[in-house]
Amino acid sequence: MATRIRIRDTDDGGKEIVALMEHPMHTGTQKDKDTRKLIPAHFIQRVVLELNGRVVAEVFTGAAVSADPLLSFRIGNAKNGDKVKLTWWDNRQQTESAEKTVES
Repeated sequence: MATRIRIRDTDDGGKEIVALMEHPMHTGTQKDKDTRKLIPAHFIQRVVLELNGRVVAEVFTGAAVSADPLLSFRIGNAKNGDKVKLTWWDNRQQTESAEKTVES
């Protein structure tokens, strides 16, 4: 699994943070194509976005989110040199983070 962050300028002078999180996002109701057995639930439950170490957004998700979710956040006060960090946790206590520096 991997998480990638992209930062773009917005028309209003802020920044748009786009995060792609590679994750299977199994609901627990899907069946394996070969064995026909249920695939155990495995999905992201919580996503936190930080700007310079301060939480600016927190999202709680569930099994209904598609595989490899793409989330987008708009931050009006981010400037060049600021550090953006996105962290997610899933229902199996797995976690992953990605960081990026804001640049023009």
